Amino acid sequence: MQQIRNFTTIKTSSGGVWQGDNPLNYAFPLLIVQAILVLIVTRFLTFLLKPLRQPRVVAEIIGGVLLGPSALGRNKYLFDIVFPSWSTPILESVASLGLLFFLFLVGLELDLNSIRRTGKTAFGIALAGISLPFLFSIGVSFLLRKAVHGMDKVGYVQCIMFIGVSLSITAFPVLARILAELKLLTTHVGQTAMAAAAFNDVAAWILLALAVALAENGSNGDHSSSSALTSIWVLISGVAFIAFMLIFVRPVMTWVARQCSLGQDGADEAYVCLTLAGVMLSGLMTDLIGIHAIFGAFVFGLMIPKEGEFAGRLIKKIEDFVCGLLLPLYFASSGLKTDVGTIRGAEAWGLLALVITTACVGKIVGTFAVAMVCKIPVRESLALGVLMNTKGLVELIVLNIGKEKKVLNDEMFAILVLMALVTTFMTTPIVMAIYKPSTRIFRVETQSSTRKNSQHTTTILACVHNPDNVPSIFNLIESTTTLQKSSLKLYLMHLVQLTDRSSSIMMVQRTRKNGFPFVKQLISQTSRSSNDQIAAPFNVYGKIGNGHVKIRQSTSVSALSTMHEDICSFAESKCVDLIILPFHKQWNDGTEEVGNVGLRFVNQNVLATAPCSVALLVDRGFSCADQKVCILFFGGFDDRKALEMGGRMSEHPSISTTLIRFQHQHAIECKDTSKEGDDEVAMAEFRGKWNGSVEYIEKDMKNIREEMMNIGINFNLVIVGKGATVSELANPQAEHPELGHLGALLASSEFSITASVLIIQRHNPADNVETINCKKIMNV
Repeated sequence: MQQIRNFTTIKTSSGGVWQGDNPLNYAFPLLIVQAILVLIVTRFLTFLLKPLRQPRVVAEIIGGVLLGPSALGRNKYLFDIVFPSWSTPILESVASLGLLFFLFLVGLELDLNSIRRTGKTAFGIALAGISLPFLFSIGVSFLLRKAVHGMDKVGYVQCIMFIGVSLSITAFPVLARILAELKLLTTHVGQTAMAAAAFNDVAAWILLALAVALAENGSNGDHSSSSALTSIWVLISGVAFIAFMLIFVRPVMTWVARQCSLGQDGADEAYVCLTLAGVMLSGLMTDLIGIHAIFGAFVFGLMIPKEGEFAGRLIKKIEDFVCGLLLPLYFASSGLKTDVGTIRGAEAWGLLALVITTACVGKIVGTFAVAMVCKIPVRESLALGVLMNTKGLVELIVLNIGKEKKVLNDEMFAILVLMALVTTFMTTPIVMAIYKPSTRIFRVETQSSTRKNSQHTTTILACVHNPDNVPSIFNLIESTTTLQKSSLKLYLMHLVQLTDRSSSIMMVQRTRKNGFPFVKQLISQTSRSSNDQIAAPFNVYGKIGNGHVKIRQSTSVSALSTMHEDICSFAESKCVDLIILPFHKQWNDGTEEVGNVGLRFVNQNVLATAPCSVALLVDRGFSCADQKVCILFFGGFDDRKALEMGGRMSEHPSISTTLIRFQHQHAIECKDTSKEGDDEVAMAEFRGKWNGSVEYIEKDMKNIREEMMNIGINFNLVIVGKGATVSELANPQAEHPELGHLGALLASSEFSITASVLIIQRHNPADNVETINCKKIMNV
C-alpha cells in the first residue's frame, strides 16, 4: 500500500540515483514521466484510430481513461508508482494551466462578427440543437438523481444545469476537424453545421458560467436564501466583468494589435508577454468572482482583434506547446477521475444507454426538424443532426467542473464521459453512411458549371499555399493568356493543410471567405486575411479583362496525404485544361527557402493522378516585365506541350522568347521513334506561326550539363517538358526526381542558377505507359 505523504514534505527535484534518491518520489521528475507516458499513449491511439478518420480528441479521451483506474489503475502497485495520490494536485495544476491557455486560443479564434452574419437558418438549428436536448435532460436528471447512488444529495437546479449543458453542447473545434477529414468543410452542410456550432458554443459558455455560479453555492446542500443571493451576486459580477473587458480591455488590445502589425519587432515580445499575463489575470478575476478561471481566459481571447497579424502570431507562439503537451495532460487528469468500474450491473449500463439515447435523439431530432423546415434536403438535414451531436473537449470541461464542485459523483461522471466518447466516435461513420462526401464535395460548384468548355476558353486551376506563391503564378497566368483571342476561366484554389491544432476555428473562418455562392456575402472588403492577399491581384486582373476572365476562388482544407485528391477531383469536375502547382522551395534574393516538405509529396501525387496537364513552377522571381524566356525542346509528348506554352508567352509584348532544340539522337533514351514525326510537325507549326517573334537555335547534345548551366544563368524562365529523358543527366538519387532530368538539374541547389523553371507534364494515359516502360529500361 502506498504511504500517505504530508504535502509539505514533497520536494520538487531529487538528488539523483547515485545519492540513493528515487526520482519518482519527487514532484518534477514524476511529472516528466507522467507527461511522456501520456504523450506516448495518446499518440499511439491517434495512429490506430487514423484509418477510422477519428479526431485526435477521441484518442486523447480513450488514452486518459486507459491511464486511469479503469485500466492501469487495476494494477494498484504500478498505478501508485506512476500516478500516486500526492501527485494529482500537481498534474491537475499543470493541466489546468494548459486548459486556461487553450480556452484563450478558442476565444482568440472565435470571430463573433462572423457568427452574427451566418443567418437565421444556422441560428434556428443551433437553438433547436440546444433547447430540445436540454428539455430532455430535465426528465433524465430526475431519473438519474433517484437511480444513481449519492446523486440525491445534489440540488435539482445544479444537477439539471450540468447534465443539461453536457447533453446539449456541440464541440466546435472537434466538429471542424471531423468536417475537414470528411472533406465537407466547404459544402453547404459543413458551413451550416459550423455556423450553428458557433452559436451553440457561445450559448454553452454562458450556460456553463451560470451552472458554475449555481454550483459554487449549492453543492454543499445549502439552498437558503443567502445562497441564492450569493449566486445572483456572482452572475452580476460576471456581467460586470464582461462589461469591463468590452469597455476598457478591448480598446487596449486593439491598440496592442495595431502596434504589432506595424512591424515593430522589438516590441513584439513585450506585447506577447503582456497578453499572456492578461490571460492569467483574467482567469484570476473570474475565479475570484466565483466563475471558473477558464471563462475569464475565453472572454479575454474574444477581446483581441481578429484582423491584422497579432492574433496569428499569438497562435503560432503558444498553440503547439499548449495543444501538443499541456492539453493531453488535461485528458489524462480527466481519465484518472473516470472509473468505468463504478458502472455496475444492468441498471447502471441501462442508464448509460438512456443518457446516450437522450443526447442523440434530442440533438438529431431537433436539428433535423428545423433543417427540414428551412427546406434543406432530407439527407443533408439528417447529416446536420448527426454532426451537431459531436462532443469533445468542452464536454469534458463541463464534467470536470461538475465533479470538482461535487455536483457529479464518480458513477455519474463515468456515465457522462462515456456518453461523450460514444457520441463523438459515432459521428464520422454515420455521416459517411448517410451523406457521401466524395460525391458532394463540389456540389454547389458543379450545379453552376458546364461539363464542356467553350472552344476558345482556357480553363486553369491555380493552386497556392500562401501569399508568397501569388506573384509568380499570377505573372505566369498573365503572360500565357491572350485575352483578345480567347477567354480565361481561372479557378484559384487556396490549399490549407489540416493539422491537429486547435486553429480549426480560424481555418473555418478562412474557408468562409472562399467565394462560393452561399458564403460570398460574408467576404469583408477590409479584411487582411491570407485569402484576401491571395485573391486580390487575380480579382484586379479579372476586372480589367473586360468580361474575358472569369475567376472563382475556393479553399481546400485537407491533410497533406489526401490534398491531391481535392485538386484532381476539382480539376476533373471542372474539365480543367491545366493545373499550376508551386514548387515546395522558394528563393528570396538568391537564398533558398525550404517550405513544408510535405507539399513535395502533394505535387508528386498530383503529377501521378492528374486528369489533365500539369505545370510545376520553380520560382526564382519570375515576372512579366522585360523577361527572357527559353523553351527547351528534346522531343516527346511533354516537350510538345511545353512548346505550346512557350508560344503563348511569345505574344506578350514584354517577353522575348528563345527556342533551343537539342539534336543528338543517341543521347536520348526511351524515345518512341514513332512520335518523331509528331515532333517535326509540331516544330514546323511552331516556327511557321511564331517565326518572327521567337529566336530559334539548334544545339548539339555534347556538354549538355554545361549548356544547362548557361541557360539557367542567361534566361529568366526556362520551360521544359518533364518527360525529356537525357542519359547523361539520369541520376536515380536526384534531389527532385518529380521534376524530370532537366527540371531537377535546373532546380538543383548545387548550382547558382537564377532562372525560374516551368516543368510541363502533358496528360496522356498512353504516355504514362511509355514513361513506366522507360523507367524499367533505365533500371535494367
